[in-house]
Amino acid sequence: MAAAGGEGAGALPRFGTDGVRGVANVELTPEYAVALGRAAGRRLGGGRIVVGRDTRASGPLLEAALCAGLASEGMDVELLGVCPTPAVAWAAAHSGQAGAMISASHNPFPDNGIKLFAPGGVKLSDEAQAAIEAQVVLIYGGVHRGVAGGGSPAEPGASRPSGAAVGRIRSAPDLLGGYAQALRDALEGRRLDGLAVVIDCANGAASASAPVALTELGAEVTVLGDRPDGTNINERCGSTDLSGLAAAVAGSGADLGLAFDGDADRVLAVDHRGVAVDGDELIGMCAIDLKARGLLVDDTVVVTVMANQGFRLGMRRAGIVVHETAVGDRYVLAALEAGGWVLGGEQSGHVIFRRLATTGDGLLTGLLVADLVRRSGRTLADLASSTMHRLPQVLVNVPLGEGGPSEVAAVLERIGPVVCDVEGRLGEEGRVLIRPSGTEPLIRVMVEAAEAPHARALTSELVDAIRREAGRGVRAGRVD
Repeated sequence: MAAAGGEGAGALPRFGTDGVRGVANVELTPEYAVALGRAAGRRLGGGRIVVGRDTRASGPLLEAALCAGLASEGMDVELLGVCPTPAVAWAAAHSGQAGAMISASHNPFPDNGIKLFAPGGVKLSDEAQAAIEAQVVLIYGGVHRGVAGGGSPAEPGASRPSGAAVGRIRSAPDLLGGYAQALRDALEGRRLDGLAVVIDCANGAASASAPVALTELGAEVTVLGDRPDGTNINERCGSTDLSGLAAAVAGSGADLGLAFDGDADRVLAVDHRGVAVDGDELIGMCAIDLKARGLLVDDTVVVTVMANQGFRLGMRRAGIVVHETAVGDRYVLAALEAGGWVLGGEQSGHVIFRRLATTGDGLLTGLLVADLVRRSGRTLADLASSTMHRLPQVLVNVPLGEGGPSEVAAVLERIGPVVCDVEGRLGEEGRVLIRPSGTEPLIRVMVEAAEAPHARALTSELVDAIRREAGRGVRAGRVD
């Protein structure tokens, strides 16, 4: 986790691709959460915010601290309790409020995190995140400097509201009813009667809502991972470990299985044989279905640079244009907004149906995939195999010692000719992606090719070239 400093602040969590995360009560402390709440209250605007959390034991602790900071800046807070991240985004979008979700998503139990949504339920821009982050450093540093003799701490920026201007905090679980109805409405009156589905809720935020949503639509549902105890979220279950789901589906004769992550903003699937179906395949089959129904705007789908080359080839065969973004579902959403397109996502299972949601929604995606299986009369295995053929992929991280960004950039420039040569030998049946890490002095190398040995051999060529150009001090690469 990256950190930022400030006078008296020490090392503070910083925004990553999806909010701030850290070990709860060690890195992500109540003191930090108060400061983040105050900074968000100053910068988000709108005067109101909805707040949800997942099932981690540290959730109520951080919820209390975050809400105290928000209310101290005059924000009225509506508490949704335990709910999926997309439920927070939906409530924010349909009430015009800002939103916050306390969750570390697929991370292990000791971690927690805070995601923020701008009024209207969209994730924050880089500029908005930077402004909030800078404000946190000022607030946190001011509080910890204090004033000798027990006086009020030095506090930059706006003065605190007082009296009736202090924000109110109230429980508002009724807002979740609207999200549940929106999920049902997404099927446009269709039902899932006759479909046998096994779901793994990761002992997380979807533990209560996912079984109800599928059952109400008529599916025959078997549920795993729906007994959260505050410490077992993502523990050998959910989208981070499909083994239990795969065995349950194959052993029961179910039609398919759905695995959510801890905050249910992503989903992965398994077919009736227990074979995994990832985000690329789910996005691809949904794109083909939308195109066939005349609903895929500009016949375009948005994915990140990490999407498998097999996805690109499959979309080309289907006559669908692929638009690429940087890694992170907020960049996918920004591209969807800019292009007016309706479908995008990531290999990890973040899928955004922009007509229906402002963020990735695992439960919505799962319902729509189940609906597609039922409507088409085809198995999920058949839909996935006809959508794309996944190319073998090799990933290697090459550390550059203590080298800074300038050294990384110089190495990338010098290996340019080698990269071009490898790309030429791959042609359209493979792909090379080389990019610097955003947090460490290392270069990430990815090669996809029609055959795994070929991918490994070309990866070794590129890694050797990077090591040669980096010179002395380069440590051995690490295979992911």
